[in-house]
Amino acid sequence: MLKLLAALGLAFALSAFPAMAQTDADTDAAVDSTLGDHTAYRAAFDAIRKAVADGDKAGFAAWVSYPIAVTADGEKMKLSDAAQFEEHYDNILTDEIKTAIMDQKWQDVFVNYQGIMYGNGQVWLNGICKDDKCGAFDVKVVTIQSTADITPKAN
Repeated sequence: MLKLLAALGLAFALSAFPAMAQTDADTDAAVDSTLGDHTAYRAAFDAIRKAVADGDKAGFAAWVSYPIAVTADGEKMKLSDAAQFEEHYDNILTDEIKTAIMDQKWQDVFVNYQGIMYGNGQVWLNGICKDDKCGAFDVKVVTIQSTADITPKAN
């Protein structure tokens, strides 16, 4: 009986954490079933990567959901629009964050109800509903953070 409970507990624990996909089709299916239309997420994923590769501050800022809380030069701030984001872009998108974006492959993204994760959680994408029923949504960057900001602290 104890072995059965342990096996059931392990099965439940493993099912609570989505596995990373191994192909583009796997990722597409995971996004479709968890978040919605994968084509919208893939378009955002590719456009964000291109904006970072090109150093296109305005292009990246257009994909951000505002207001957004970020840390720039060690200072926490809340940015309310693209102009503010562009002003602080170089201090927000550190080398660590740019690397997380550029190194992330679509087939390897982590997908769950919170969105699509780049790297180790440096950047998250998710759908922002356009209406109360969420019949339509825009895919936006909802989180930008250094791994130093997300490292669990000991109790």
